[in-house]
Amino acid sequence: MKTKKNLTSLILPVAFLILVFLLDQLIKPTDSMSMLLTVLQKGSVYALAAVSMNLLNGFTGLFSLGHAGFMLIGAYTYAIFTIPSQARDSVYQYFDALIRVSFPEVLSGALGGFGYVLGIALAVILAGAIAAVFAWLIGLPVLKLKSDYLAIATLGFAEIVRAIFQWQKLGPVTNGSNLLKSFERTSTFRITLGNGTVISFATFVPVLIAVICISLIVRLVNSTYGRAFKAVRDDEIAAEAMGINLARTKQLSFCTSCFFAGVAGAMMAMVLSIAQASNFKVAMTYEILLMVVLGGIGSISGSIIGAMLFISASEWWLRGLDSGSFLGINAPGIFRNGFRLVVFSLIIMVVVLFFRKGIMGDRELPEVIQGWRQKRQSRKRRAE
Repeated sequence: MKTKKNLTSLILPVAFLILVFLLDQLIKPTDSMSMLLTVLQKGSVYALAAVSMNLLNGFTGLFSLGHAGFMLIGAYTYAIFTIPSQARDSVYQYFDALIRVSFPEVLSGALGGFGYVLGIALAVILAGAIAAVFAWLIGLPVLKLKSDYLAIATLGFAEIVRAIFQWQKLGPVTNGSNLLKSFERTSTFRITLGNGTVISFATFVPVLIAVICISLIVRLVNSTYGRAFKAVRDDEIAAEAMGINLARTKQLSFCTSCFFAGVAGAMMAMVLSIAQASNFKVAMTYEILLMVVLGGIGSISGSIIGAMLFISASEWWLRGLDSGSFLGINAPGIFRNGFRLVVFSLIIMVVVLFFRKGIMGDRELPEVIQGWRQKRQSRKRRAE
Protein backbone atom coordinates (compact mmCIF):
# COMPACT_ATOMS: atom_id res chain seq x y z
CA MET A 1 0.00 0.00 0.00
CA LYS A 2 2.81 2.40 0.92
CA THR A 3 4.68 1.56 -2.28
CA LYS A 4 1.56 2.27 -4.33
CA LYS A 5 1.09 5.61 -2.55
CA ASN A 6 4.72 6.60 -3.18
CA LEU A 7 4.42 5.62 -6.84
CA THR A 8 1.26 7.71 -7.21
CA SER A 9 2.90 10.72 -5.56
CA LEU A 10 5.73 10.42 -8.10
CA ILE A 11 3.62 9.82 -11.21
CA LEU A 12 1.22 12.75 -10.66
CA PRO A 13 3.87 15.52 -10.60
CA VAL A 14 5.69 14.01 -13.60
CA ALA A 15 2.43 13.78 -15.57
CA PHE A 16 1.60 17.38 -14.65
CA LEU A 17 5.04 18.58 -15.79
CA ILE A 18 4.63 16.76 -19.11
CA LEU A 19 1.23 18.42 -19.56
CA VAL A 20 2.70 21.86 -18.81
CA PHE A 21 5.51 21.27 -21.30
CA LEU A 22 3.01 20.34 -24.02
CA LEU A 23 0.88 23.40 -23.25
CA ASP A 24 4.02 25.54 -23.55
CA GLN A 25 4.47 24.32 -27.13
CA LEU A 26 0.82 24.29 -28.22
CA ILE A 27 -0.47 27.60 -26.82
CA LYS A 28 0.87 30.73 -28.49
CA PRO A 29 0.91 34.23 -26.92
CA THR A 30 -1.80 35.35 -29.36
CA ASP A 31 -4.16 32.44 -28.58
CA SER A 32 -7.29 32.97 -26.50
CA MET A 33 -6.01 30.40 -23.98
CA SER A 34 -2.71 32.19 -23.44
CA MET A 35 -4.00 33.35 -20.03
CA LEU A 36 -3.80 29.73 -18.92
CA LEU A 37 -0.01 29.90 -19.21
CA THR A 38 0.03 33.16 -17.26
CA VAL A 39 -2.06 31.57 -14.51
CA LEU A 40 0.27 28.57 -14.38
CA GLN A 41 3.35 30.80 -14.17
CA LYS A 42 2.04 33.16 -11.50
CA GLY A 43 0.19 30.34 -9.77
CA SER A 44 3.40 28.34 -9.37
CA VAL A 45 5.11 31.38 -7.81
CA TYR A 46 2.33 32.02 -5.32
CA ALA A 47 1.82 28.31 -4.64
CA LEU A 48 5.43 28.01 -3.46
CA ALA A 49 5.13 31.24 -1.47
CA ALA A 50 1.90 30.03 0.18
CA VAL A 51 3.34 26.59 1.00
CA SER A 52 6.47 28.18 2.49
CA MET A 53 4.30 30.49 4.64
CA ASN A 54 2.16 27.52 5.68
CA LEU A 55 5.30 25.70 6.79
CA LEU A 56 5.86 28.52 9.27
CA ASN A 57 2.32 29.57 10.21
CA GLY A 58 0.46 26.29 9.83
CA PHE A 59 2.98 23.60 10.79
CA THR A 60 5.11 25.45 13.37
CA GLY A 61 2.57 27.93 14.72
CA LEU A 62 4.74 31.02 14.16
CA PHE A 63 2.68 33.94 12.87
CA SER A 64 4.97 35.82 10.47
CA LEU A 65 4.04 38.63 8.08
CA GLY A 66 7.44 39.26 6.56
CA HIS A 67 7.19 37.07 3.46
CA ALA A 68 7.15 39.96 0.99
CA GLY A 69 10.49 41.16 2.35
CA PHE A 70 12.17 37.80 1.89
CA MET A 71 10.70 37.44 -1.59
CA LEU A 72 12.11 40.89 -2.40
CA ILE A 73 15.57 39.75 -1.30
CA GLY A 74 15.29 36.64 -3.49
CA ALA A 75 14.07 38.61 -6.52
CA TYR A 76 16.90 41.13 -6.33
CA THR A 77 19.55 38.46 -5.73
CA TYR A 78 18.44 36.49 -8.77
CA ALA A 79 18.20 39.60 -10.96
CA ILE A 80 21.60 41.01 -9.96
CA PHE A 81 23.45 37.78 -10.65
CA THR A 82 21.82 37.07 -14.04
CA ILE A 83 22.10 40.46 -15.78
CA PRO A 84 24.41 40.03 -18.83
CA SER A 85 27.56 42.15 -18.79
CA GLN A 86 26.65 44.06 -21.96
CA ALA A 87 23.31 45.13 -20.47
CA ARG A 88 24.54 46.00 -16.98
CA ASP A 89 25.62 49.57 -17.77
CA SER A 90 22.26 50.38 -19.37
CA VAL A 91 20.39 48.91 -16.39
CA TYR A 92 22.53 50.78 -13.85
CA GLN A 93 22.46 53.96 -15.92
CA TYR A 94 22.56 56.24 -12.86
CA PHE A 95 25.12 54.22 -10.90
CA ASP A 96 28.39 52.39 -11.36
CA ALA A 97 27.37 48.74 -10.89
CA LEU A 98 29.30 47.13 -8.06
CA ILE A 99 28.47 43.50 -8.94
CA ARG A 100 29.28 42.55 -12.52
CA VAL A 101 29.09 38.77 -12.38
CA SER A 102 26.42 36.92 -14.37
CA PHE A 103 26.27 33.25 -13.44
CA PRO A 104 24.59 32.06 -16.69
CA GLU A 105 27.00 34.10 -18.81
CA VAL A 106 30.15 32.88 -17.05
CA LEU A 107 29.14 29.22 -16.87
CA SER A 108 27.71 29.07 -20.39
CA GLY A 109 31.03 30.34 -21.70
CA ALA A 110 32.77 27.43 -20.01
CA LEU A 111 30.16 24.66 -20.25
CA GLY A 112 27.81 25.73 -23.05
CA GLY A 113 24.08 25.11 -22.69
CA PHE A 114 24.51 23.05 -19.54
CA GLY A 115 26.42 25.95 -17.99
CA TYR A 116 23.56 28.31 -18.78
CA VAL A 117 21.07 26.05 -16.98
CA LEU A 118 23.51 25.59 -14.10
CA GLY A 119 23.95 29.36 -13.83
CA ILE A 120 20.18 29.89 -13.57
CA ALA A 121 19.96 27.16 -10.92
CA LEU A 122 22.82 28.68 -8.89
CA ALA A 123 21.21 32.13 -9.01
CA VAL A 124 17.88 30.68 -7.77
CA ILE A 125 19.59 28.75 -4.96
CA LEU A 126 21.62 31.83 -3.98
CA ALA A 127 18.40 33.86 -3.87
CA GLY A 128 16.97 31.43 -1.33
CA ALA A 129 20.23 31.19 0.61
CA ILE A 130 20.61 34.96 1.09
CA ALA A 131 16.96 35.21 2.15
CA ALA A 132 17.66 32.42 4.68
CA VAL A 133 20.72 34.30 6.01
CA PHE A 134 18.61 37.42 6.57
CA ALA A 135 15.99 35.20 8.24
CA TRP A 136 18.62 33.79 10.59
CA LEU A 137 19.81 37.28 11.54
CA ILE A 138 16.33 38.68 12.11
CA GLY A 139 15.22 35.45 13.78
CA LEU A 140 17.75 35.73 16.60
CA PRO A 141 15.82 38.55 18.32
CA VAL A 142 12.27 38.30 16.95
CA LEU A 143 11.66 34.55 17.43
CA LYS A 144 11.66 35.21 21.16
CA LEU A 145 8.37 37.01 20.57
CA LYS A 146 5.03 35.26 20.22
CA SER A 147 1.77 35.63 18.35
CA ASP A 148 0.88 39.19 17.27
CA TYR A 149 4.19 40.62 18.45
CA LEU A 150 6.12 38.30 16.12
CA ALA A 151 3.80 39.25 13.26
CA ILE A 152 4.36 42.98 13.87
CA ALA A 153 8.14 42.52 14.11
CA THR A 154 8.40 40.57 10.84
CA LEU A 155 6.03 42.99 9.14
CA GLY A 156 8.29 45.85 10.19
CA PHE A 157 11.30 43.95 8.85
CA ALA A 158 9.65 43.60 5.43
CA GLU A 159 8.96 47.32 5.27
CA ILE A 160 12.52 48.16 6.37
CA VAL A 161 13.98 45.89 3.68
CA ARG A 162 11.79 47.50 1.02
CA ALA A 163 12.94 50.97 2.08
CA ILE A 164 16.62 50.00 2.26
CA PHE A 165 16.61 48.42 -1.19
CA GLN A 166 15.34 51.72 -2.60
CA TRP A 167 18.00 53.73 -0.75
CA GLN A 168 20.04 55.70 -3.28
CA LYS A 169 23.33 55.01 -1.50
CA LEU A 170 22.84 51.30 -2.26
CA GLY A 171 22.25 52.14 -5.91
CA PRO A 172 25.47 50.46 -7.14
CA VAL A 173 24.01 47.16 -5.86
CA THR A 174 20.21 47.50 -5.96
CA ASN A 175 19.89 50.29 -8.56
CA GLY A 176 18.13 52.43 -5.96
CA SER A 177 14.46 53.11 -6.66
CA ASN A 178 14.93 52.12 -10.31
CA LEU A 179 13.86 48.70 -11.51
CA LEU A 180 16.19 45.90 -12.52
CA LYS A 181 15.62 44.44 -15.98
CA SER A 182 17.32 42.64 -18.87
CA PHE A 183 18.16 39.65 -16.66
CA GLU A 184 17.35 36.03 -17.53
CA ARG A 185 13.56 35.60 -17.49
CA THR A 186 11.00 33.05 -18.58
CA SER A 187 10.58 34.59 -22.03
CA THR A 188 14.26 33.80 -22.76
CA PHE A 189 13.99 30.15 -21.74
CA ARG A 190 13.77 28.57 -25.19
CA ILE A 191 15.76 26.41 -27.57
CA THR A 192 15.84 26.95 -31.35
CA LEU A 193 16.48 23.76 -33.31
CA GLY A 194 18.36 23.57 -36.59
CA ASN A 195 15.14 23.55 -38.65
CA GLY A 196 13.93 26.76 -36.96
CA THR A 197 11.55 25.07 -34.52
CA VAL A 198 11.40 26.88 -31.17
CA ILE A 199 10.92 24.84 -27.99
CA SER A 200 9.65 27.07 -25.19
CA PHE A 201 10.22 26.50 -21.47
CA ALA A 202 8.60 29.75 -20.32
CA THR A 203 5.95 28.02 -18.21
CA PHE A 204 7.72 24.72 -17.65
CA VAL A 205 10.69 26.22 -15.74
CA PRO A 206 8.76 28.05 -12.96
CA VAL A 207 6.37 25.10 -12.59
CA LEU A 208 9.33 22.71 -12.36
CA ILE A 209 11.01 24.83 -9.67
CA ALA A 210 7.75 24.99 -7.71
CA VAL A 211 7.21 21.22 -7.96
CA ILE A 212 10.77 20.47 -6.77
CA CYS A 213 10.60 22.92 -3.87
CA ILE A 214 7.13 21.84 -2.72
CA SER A 215 8.23 18.20 -2.90
CA LEU A 216 11.16 19.05 -0.62
CA ILE A 217 8.81 20.79 1.82
CA VAL A 218 6.54 17.73 1.83
CA ARG A 219 9.52 15.50 2.65
CA LEU A 220 10.54 17.91 5.42
CA VAL A 221 7.05 18.00 6.95
CA ASN A 222 6.89 14.19 6.99
CA SER A 223 10.35 13.85 8.57
CA THR A 224 11.38 14.00 12.22
CA TYR A 225 11.96 17.74 11.79
CA GLY A 226 8.38 18.14 10.61
CA ARG A 227 7.11 16.27 13.65
CA ALA A 228 9.15 18.59 15.84
CA PHE A 229 7.57 21.60 14.09
CA LYS A 230 4.08 20.23 14.79
CA ALA A 231 4.96 19.49 18.40
CA VAL A 232 6.05 23.11 18.91
CA ARG A 233 2.83 24.28 17.26
CA ASP A 234 0.59 22.11 19.44
CA ASP A 235 2.23 22.73 22.83
CA GLU A 236 5.60 24.37 23.40
CA ILE A 237 5.83 23.27 27.03
CA ALA A 238 5.14 19.62 26.18
CA ALA A 239 7.54 19.78 23.21
CA GLU A 240 10.34 21.14 25.41
CA ALA A 241 9.62 18.48 28.04
CA MET A 242 10.08 15.84 25.32
CA GLY A 243 13.57 17.18 24.60
CA ILE A 244 12.88 19.44 21.63
CA ASN A 245 15.07 22.54 21.49
CA LEU A 246 12.47 25.27 20.97
CA ALA A 247 14.86 28.01 19.84
CA ARG A 248 16.67 25.79 17.34
CA THR A 249 13.43 24.28 15.97
CA LYS A 250 11.82 27.69 15.49
CA GLN A 251 14.97 29.04 13.84
CA LEU A 252 15.14 26.04 11.50
CA SER A 253 11.50 26.43 10.49
CA PHE A 254 11.88 30.20 10.03
CA CYS A 255 15.04 29.94 7.90
CA THR A 256 13.65 27.08 5.81
CA SER A 257 10.40 28.95 5.16
CA CYS A 258 12.30 32.11 4.18
CA PHE A 259 14.67 30.14 1.93
CA PHE A 260 11.72 28.98 -0.17
CA ALA A 261 10.21 32.47 -0.01
CA GLY A 262 13.46 33.75 -1.53
CA VAL A 263 13.19 31.13 -4.28
CA ALA A 264 9.60 32.25 -4.90
CA GLY A 265 10.88 35.82 -5.19
CA ALA A 266 13.41 34.72 -7.80
CA MET A 267 10.61 32.97 -9.70
CA MET A 268 8.52 36.14 -9.54
CA ALA A 269 11.38 38.12 -11.07
CA MET A 270 11.57 35.51 -13.85
CA VAL A 271 7.84 35.71 -14.57
CA LEU A 272 7.42 39.50 -14.32
CA SER A 273 10.71 40.19 -16.15
CA ILE A 274 11.49 43.01 -13.69
CA ALA A 275 12.58 43.34 -10.09
CA GLN A 276 11.44 46.44 -8.24
CA ALA A 277 11.10 46.92 -4.50
CA SER A 278 7.82 48.84 -4.84
CA ASN A 279 6.11 45.64 -6.05
CA PHE A 280 6.80 43.79 -2.79
CA LYS A 281 4.41 45.65 -0.52
CA VAL A 282 2.61 44.47 2.60
CA ALA A 283 -0.42 43.67 0.43
CA MET A 284 1.57 40.84 -1.16
CA THR A 285 2.04 39.17 2.22
CA TYR A 286 -1.68 39.56 2.95
CA GLU A 287 -2.52 37.95 -0.40
CA ILE A 288 -0.27 34.98 0.37
CA LEU A 289 -1.81 34.67 3.84
CA LEU A 290 -5.26 34.74 2.24
CA MET A 291 -4.26 31.86 -0.05
CA VAL A 292 -3.11 29.85 2.96
CA VAL A 293 -6.34 30.53 4.87
CA LEU A 294 -8.52 29.74 1.83
CA GLY A 295 -6.75 26.45 1.24
CA GLY A 296 -6.49 25.48 4.89
CA ILE A 297 -3.86 26.23 7.51
CA GLY A 298 -1.75 23.11 7.94
CA SER A 299 -2.47 21.68 4.49
CA ILE A 300 0.12 21.81 1.71
CA SER A 301 -2.44 20.71 -0.87
CA GLY A 302 -4.75 23.44 0.40
CA SER A 303 -2.11 26.13 -0.07
CA ILE A 304 -1.55 25.04 -3.67
CA ILE A 305 -5.29 24.95 -4.40
CA GLY A 306 -5.83 28.30 -2.68
CA ALA A 307 -3.02 29.92 -4.68
CA MET A 308 -4.26 28.56 -8.00
CA LEU A 309 -7.86 29.59 -7.30
CA PHE A 310 -6.77 33.08 -6.21
CA ILE A 311 -4.65 33.67 -9.31
CA SER A 312 -7.20 32.12 -11.67
CA ALA A 313 -10.05 34.25 -10.32
CA SER A 314 -8.14 37.52 -10.03
CA GLU A 315 -6.09 37.25 -13.23
CA TRP A 316 -8.42 35.37 -15.58
CA TRP A 317 -11.96 34.33 -14.69
CA LEU A 318 -13.16 37.67 -13.30
CA ARG A 319 -11.10 39.92 -15.56
CA GLY A 320 -14.16 40.78 -17.68
CA LEU A 321 -15.77 42.53 -14.71
CA ASP A 322 -13.29 45.38 -15.15
CA SER A 323 -13.81 45.73 -18.91
CA GLY A 324 -17.61 46.18 -19.09
CA SER A 325 -18.45 42.68 -20.36
CA PHE A 326 -18.71 39.43 -18.39
CA LEU A 327 -20.10 36.04 -19.48
CA GLY A 328 -21.61 37.61 -22.57
CA ILE A 329 -23.36 40.36 -20.58
CA ASN A 330 -22.48 43.92 -21.60
CA ALA A 331 -23.08 46.29 -18.71
CA PRO A 332 -20.46 49.04 -18.73
CA GLY A 333 -22.43 50.95 -16.10
CA ILE A 334 -21.98 48.09 -13.62
CA PHE A 335 -18.91 46.23 -14.85
CA ARG A 336 -16.27 48.90 -14.44
CA ASN A 337 -12.67 49.12 -13.26
CA GLY A 338 -12.38 47.71 -9.73
CA PHE A 339 -15.67 45.76 -9.77
CA ARG A 340 -13.66 42.54 -10.09
CA LEU A 341 -12.23 43.07 -6.60
CA VAL A 342 -15.71 43.57 -5.14
CA VAL A 343 -17.00 40.29 -6.57
CA PHE A 344 -13.80 38.49 -5.61
CA SER A 345 -14.13 39.70 -2.02
CA LEU A 346 -17.72 38.41 -1.87
CA ILE A 347 -16.57 35.01 -3.18
CA ILE A 348 -13.91 34.87 -0.48
CA MET A 349 -16.49 35.67 2.20
CA VAL A 350 -18.76 32.87 0.95
CA VAL A 351 -15.89 30.36 0.91
CA VAL A 352 -14.86 31.31 4.46
CA LEU A 353 -18.46 30.99 5.70
CA PHE A 354 -18.94 27.50 4.26
CA PHE A 355 -15.37 26.26 4.83
CA ARG A 356 -14.46 27.51 8.30
CA LYS A 357 -11.08 25.72 8.22
CA GLY A 358 -10.42 26.40 4.54
CA ILE A 359 -11.16 24.26 1.52
CA MET A 360 -8.92 21.40 2.66
CA GLY A 361 -8.82 22.11 6.39
CA ASP A 362 -5.73 20.36 7.76
CA ARG A 363 -6.05 17.43 5.33
CA GLU A 364 -4.07 16.64 2.22
CA LEU A 365 -5.52 15.80 -1.18
CA PRO A 366 -4.68 12.04 -1.04
CA GLU A 367 -6.54 11.80 2.29
CA VAL A 368 -9.62 13.49 0.80
CA ILE A 369 -9.58 11.20 -2.26
CA GLN A 370 -9.20 8.16 -0.03
CA GLY A 371 -12.15 9.33 2.07
CA TRP A 372 -14.30 9.71 -1.06
CA ARG A 373 -13.36 6.17 -2.15
CA GLN A 374 -14.27 4.74 1.24
CA LYS A 375 -17.64 6.51 1.24
CA ARG A 376 -18.39 5.25 -2.27
CA GLN A 377 -17.46 1.70 -1.32
CA SER A 378 -19.63 1.86 1.79
CA ARG A 379 -22.60 3.09 -0.28
CA LYS A 380 -22.10 0.18 -2.72
CA ARG A 381 -22.04 -2.30 0.18
CA ARG A 382 -25.26 -0.86 1.64
CA ALA A 383 -26.91 -0.96 -1.80
CA GLU A 384 -25.98 -4.62 -2.18
